[in-house]
Amino acid sequence: MLIGIVAALLACFGYGTASVLQAYGARSAAAKDAALTPGTVGTTGAPSFAATIRAALTPAFLAGMALDAVGFVGSIVSARLIPLFLSQTIMSANLVVTAVLGVVVLGVRLHLRDWLAIVTVVVALCVLGLTAGHVGGDVTTDAVHWGVLAFSVVFALAGVMLLRLLGARGAVAAGLVAGVLFGALAVAVRIVDGVDPLRPAVLLTDPAAWAVVVAGVGGFYLFTVALQIGSVTGASAALVAGETVVPGIVGVLLLGDTSAPGLGWLVVLAFIAAVGGAIAVAAFGAANHSPVAAETAPSAR
Repeated sequence: MLIGIVAALLACFGYGTASVLQAYGARSAAAKDAALTPGTVGTTGAPSFAATIRAALTPAFLAGMALDAVGFVGSIVSARLIPLFLSQTIMSANLVVTAVLGVVVLGVRLHLRDWLAIVTVVVALCVLGLTAGHVGGDVTTDAVHWGVLAFSVVFALAGVMLLRLLGARGAVAAGLVAGVLFGALAVAVRIVDGVDPLRPAVLLTDPAAWAVVVAGVGGFYLFTVALQIGSVTGASAALVAGETVVPGIVGVLLLGDTSAPGLGWLVVLAFIAAVGGAIAVAAFGAANHSPVAAETAPSAR
C-alpha cells in the first residue's frame, strides 16, 4: 500500500503544479489572441478551438503537460494498488498545491473562507487515508468495461454541449465534467485487462482501454477551456469534486474496495466533507474570479 500512497502523492504535486502552469499559459495566450487576433472568442464567450490549441502550445502550458504526464503515471500506479476512494482523494489534494502556487504565480487572492474550505478538504483526506482498507479484487464483467466506455463518451459530448450553452460562464461546469471524466479514467485504468502481465492484443481490444483515451482526451480539453475562461482555483476544485466522487463510489460498489473494519461510517463522513469542501472552493473561486484579471494576465516569457 505504501507504494500506492507515494504514487498518489506524486500525482498530487504533479497535477497541482501543472494546473497553475497551464492556467498561466492559457491566460497569456488568451490575452495575446484578444489583442491581436479577431475571432478567437466564440459568440457565447468561450474561446474558439483554435485559440485553445494555441494556448496548449505555450511554453508554460507544455511544462504543465509534462508534469501532467508525471502525475498520470502516479495515478495509474496508485489506482491499481490502493482503493480508489483513497488514491483519488490523495490526488485531489492537488487543490492545495494549486491554491498556494496560484497566489504566487497568478496573483490569486484567497479569502478566509477559501482557506477554511481547503483545510476541510485536507483534514478529510487525512481521515480517509487513515480509515482505508484493502483494494478490491477487480473481478468485473464485460458490461462494466463497455459501461465505462459509454459513460466516457456521453460525458465528453455533454461537456462540449455545456460549453456551447454556457460560454464564458461555463468554467466550473467544464471543470466538473472534466473531473468526472478523469474519474472514469481512473476506473478504466483499474479494470483494464492485458496490463499485468502485458498482453497488447488483449489490451487493445478491451473497451476500458479505449475509455482511458476518450476520458483522458475529453477531460484534458474541457479542463484546458475551464482554465482559459475561469478561476484556476474554482476550475480545479470542481475537477476535484468530479474525479473523487465517481471512482470512489464505483470502487466501493463494483470493485470491492473496503474501509478499515468498523470505520465505514467515518469514511462516508470524510468523503462527503472532502467533496463538500472542494465544491465550496469551486463556488468561492468562481465568485472571486474577475474577467479583467484574466485579460490582463502577464505575457508568457
